[in-house]
Amino acid sequence: MTMVRKIKMENLTCSNCIAKVERRAKRLDYVNSASFNFANQVLLVDFKDHYDEEIALKEIKAIVDILEDNIVTHYIEDQVEITHKTFIGEYKFVLIGIFIILLDLIGYRLFPLLNHWFNINIPQIGDLVGSILYWVGYGFLISKMLILQIKGIKNFNIFNENTLMIIATVAAMAIGQYEEAIAVVIFYSVGEFLQGRAVDKSRNEVASLVNLRVDYANVLIDGEVVVKEPNQVEIGDVLVVKNGERIPLDGVIVQGSTSLNTSELTGEAKLKTVNRGDKILSGNINVGDIIHIEVTKSYENSTLSKIIDLIENSTNKKSKRELLITKFAKVYTPIIVGLAVLLVLSGAIFDWRNENSIEPYIYSAAIFLVISCPCSLVLSVPLSYYAGIGTAAKHGILFKGSSYLHSITEVETIALDKTGTLTHGDFFIQEYSNDETLKLAASIERYSNHPIAKAIVDFNHQEVLDVNDIQEVPGYGIKGSIDGKILLAGSKSFLAKNKVIVEDEKLPVGSYTFVSFDDQYIGYIIIKDELKETSMQTVRDLTKEYDTVMLTGDNEKSARDIAMQLGGIEYYSELLPEDKINQFDNIRTNSVSMYVGDGINDAPLLKNADIGVSMGSASDIAIEVSDVIIINNDIRLLDKAFRIAKKTRLLSAENIIFSILVKVIFLAMSAIGLMWMWLSIFADVGVAILCVLNALRIIYQKKYLTESKKVKKV
Repeated sequence: MTMVRKIKMENLTCSNCIAKVERRAKRLDYVNSASFNFANQVLLVDFKDHYDEEIALKEIKAIVDILEDNIVTHYIEDQVEITHKTFIGEYKFVLIGIFIILLDLIGYRLFPLLNHWFNINIPQIGDLVGSILYWVGYGFLISKMLILQIKGIKNFNIFNENTLMIIATVAAMAIGQYEEAIAVVIFYSVGEFLQGRAVDKSRNEVASLVNLRVDYANVLIDGEVVVKEPNQVEIGDVLVVKNGERIPLDGVIVQGSTSLNTSELTGEAKLKTVNRGDKILSGNINVGDIIHIEVTKSYENSTLSKIIDLIENSTNKKSKRELLITKFAKVYTPIIVGLAVLLVLSGAIFDWRNENSIEPYIYSAAIFLVISCPCSLVLSVPLSYYAGIGTAAKHGILFKGSSYLHSITEVETIALDKTGTLTHGDFFIQEYSNDETLKLAASIERYSNHPIAKAIVDFNHQEVLDVNDIQEVPGYGIKGSIDGKILLAGSKSFLAKNKVIVEDEKLPVGSYTFVSFDDQYIGYIIIKDELKETSMQTVRDLTKEYDTVMLTGDNEKSARDIAMQLGGIEYYSELLPEDKINQFDNIRTNSVSMYVGDGINDAPLLKNADIGVSMGSASDIAIEVSDVIIINNDIRLLDKAFRIAKKTRLLSAENIIFSILVKVIFLAMSAIGLMWMWLSIFADVGVAILCVLNALRIIYQKKYLTESKKVKKV
């Protein structure tokens, strides 16, 4: 047995530190797994059954404090007052260092010029005093990094970005490159501050995409409205939702009618009109009259709660690129330090640049170290995927993890369920043999939750009979008895299994329910389900790029009719749940496969497919096992999901290529002596900021979301 807890880590933005927090938390004896959500600064920890929450928090806080200062660590449900430091508060020692260095510059550089220009005699600071002031100022500048480095060494955390900066600038100071070493530390501090602000802005931008939380619910009790927290509301309570309020829990309208703004939940800008008896989802906003809603799901099981939980926990399943970058950053710094040492040694032994001194090689190695910080990669790649997940959620597409956002770009085979996915799933009776057939069918189908059964029961207006010994066989039909005589309703094969022969009649296209009583065939009912208006064009577009096939349990005639309307796509009919899995395994290739469905019988295949996509109206079990959820049942969003995923992958690739390319160019230039230390800061902090801003482009670029456009796979 396990318990998942969320631990908030306010102000933790250091990319390398995040990966180390995850790794070290996982090593604790009472922890199964740990994953950090960069966007909301939460560590999701899966604790084992027996753990002490106070000791756990203390030990995890100790891990964080070793790596970074000014981090407030607490369980997310605990209320903690946070004080955000200003630039002056956070970098006061840097400012003191700058002041000391300015004194040195005034005394050593400016006073001689004043003496020359104005013919006055102002004492000049000597070389020794000037050097001492440089070192003192440098000590203040580097103090924050030095403290963190000492903490790290004590806890065997030796190699990180602080290591690179300290070694590089100390080496530059040692060979007399005071101005450049100090400029690097100042630029780095300013850049680190700007980078932190850019990251904060990006995190806020992504969070605003899914800002769906509801703080209260108006509960009607004995004619009075009582304000409660959503998690205190029980199933069966009646809520009063006023104009402008967000619906806090799923339910059914029991009084009134109104219009709903569904844009934040489904991405659709148009309003939706709802009336008494209609089911409505939490998260929508009431923009009309007051309505009363009877709650049908508890808060933790409501649509709104599940969406928030999915978004917050989406980083628990990281993409292949994120995992690769995390592993890369772990070994990157030690390798870079080793290469810098080799650069110095090669210069000392071979002097291959003909410098006649080791100092230029030390200077180049110092630049080498400054350039090499991996922050741009470790920051921007996870942020790209999180922005993609947030953008998809804004448009009504929920990815349960960035791994699925990445994998969907590799899909080549798509299998589609018919009922409820391509069709409306709202069955209606087209034709039936006789009243006796309808009456018997309604008598037994009222014990089933299948949509076809409900359509038959709703259509029937005759008095039903009492049926005993009910047995439902999924995919086949339902069996019972009346006064000891067997009643069957289901497919032709179901009746044949029970030794009842169905007369071979020429029936119109549709889904059939055949009825027999006392081993005698009674008649049939034909049920129709209309194709969604959006299905035809969407499926035709998908077939241009993907191997698309329809899998259905419906009969051959009905399946063929739908397939022809969809442009003559490949299809397989009369499939039981286990048949669907077998058929899907036959058609899937070695590439990534996707299945789109919505019924209980789709759950096994949704789980079996590489990417399982369920519609928002799907059964709870289908939603539970699927990897992607389309909230408003619009199949068109499947194409939009592909485009968002491909754009996200492209942005992450751009960041990786740009970051590595800039660093390789600058590293090569530093190795041959064509680089200045102050410029090397651009390859570190500058590139990181640009990559973070590039990652956010997916939020603001609208064109690719409204136009079907192929994005090159990178």
